[in-house]
Amino acid sequence: MAISKEEILKVAQLAKLEFSEEELKTFDKDLNKILGYIEQLEEVDTSGVETLDSINPTENVLRKDENIPSLTKEQSLQNAPEKQNGFFKVPKVVQEGN
Repeated sequence: MAISKEEILKVAQLAKLEFSEEELKTFDKDLNKILGYIEQLEEVDTSGVETLDSINPTENVLRKDENIPSLTKEQSLQNAPEKQNGFFKVPKVVQEGN
């Protein structure tokens, strides 16, 4: 199954891609090679092969939820450019309505 230059240009247009003539020739050749490999794979008999979701037989592996030491309020505010009443002081970013 070969793909034509017109089909490549149509898909490129839909994907909002632009190719130079040289890029188009290379892309055309490479894409047709890939499609050729896919055709070869379609010929392989896979009727006796089980489907495989993952090569690793693992499920959601999560770390244990534990409390761990963290920074104190003083340590976290230590390098703050401005602080007020034990909190970071930042510029106002919300404008009041009209």
